[in-house]
Amino acid sequence: MDWAKRESDLFEVREPETVRIPFVFNSPHSGRHYPEDFLRQTRLDAHSIRRSEDHFVDELFASATDLGAPLLLAHFPRAYLDVNREPYELDPRMFEGKLPAYANINSLRVAGGLGTVPKLVAENMEIYAHRLPVEEALERVERVYKPYHACLRRLIARTHVQFGFGILVDCHSMPGNVRVAGSAIRPDFIIGDRYGTSAAADLSRAAIQILEEMGFSAIRNKPYAGGFITEHYGRPARGLHALQIEINRALYIDEVTLQKRPEFHAVAAAIGAFMERLSEFVDDFAADTALAAE
Repeated sequence: MDWAKRESDLFEVREPETVRIPFVFNSPHSGRHYPEDFLRQTRLDAHSIRRSEDHFVDELFASATDLGAPLLLAHFPRAYLDVNREPYELDPRMFEGKLPAYANINSLRVAGGLGTVPKLVAENMEIYAHRLPVEEALERVERVYKPYHACLRRLIARTHVQFGFGILVDCHSMPGNVRVAGSAIRPDFIIGDRYGTSAAADLSRAAIQILEEMGFSAIRNKPYAGGFITEHYGRPARGLHALQIEINRALYIDEVTLQKRPEFHAVAAAIGAFMERLSEFVDDFAADTALAAE
């Protein structure tokens, strides 16, 4: 399947007029371009297939460019390809033909139906009516996954060179019914830092504190500590920090209709204020070796 003829059809970098802050914002799951040839492969209708989207997250974080940071966003949907996975986390039961020996077929994400080419959308709904040719999965990795990550690496490297350190914020949304294990708490935001391995603790704590001071409930790492992107790009010892941020969808969309709630613009404004305050914190502590590599 070759529905995107140009790289710009697949994803987009929104650049600021001037890069002023050491951040890169990334929205890998907000893509909502579902071409007809992809929909013909699925057993799901055009509404159900959207259940795994991070709905409108690219719009919620759009003001990143006003602050002076780039925003990378996907146009392709997560149901088609998930770039927050290893490149070859693939389920052999989904494909006709043999996967290459280097494919990771035993990961927990593959077992859960959420590999690089997902088997399921949310609520355990199977995507495909039939098995796909294995060549198609490999072609999606070559044509979509690898260029996306190459672009993300360039943005991070540019930031690191300009400022001496860099902070990737990987932007996501979560279902409104997500609870903290062992409690009835439904957080508004979850900040993930791979349990302290992908970002300096001061940065994670600052993000939580800012959100709480703004009146939101925010927790760290549970149940979402960050996926492949956070783990792969976060190298605090080198001055490269990666945070994952999850926002509760119930704050800004109707989770049945998937339409924006009246509160959408207020939530987007609050996220803009959060990004600004986090950048101010980083500016104040830029000389601290907890953030900038020695």
